[in-house]
Amino acid sequence: MVDHLSEADRSALMARVRGKDTKPEMIVRRIAHRLGYRFRLHRKELPGTPDLIFPARRKV
Repeated sequence: MVDHLSEADRSALMARVRGKDTKPEMIVRRIAHRLGYRFRLHRKELPGTPDLIFPARRKV
């Protein structure tokens, strides 16, 4: 597959892609919080830097 964008254009496009606090993530966070789940966000020491970490349940 040949990329139709130049390297500079591709870089600019990818720079605009958000990795944190996206709209779907915010919706899930609001629902989880309303349901009483308490969590931590974006722990860098975990592999893959998960969005939500539930320390009391030892789940990500």
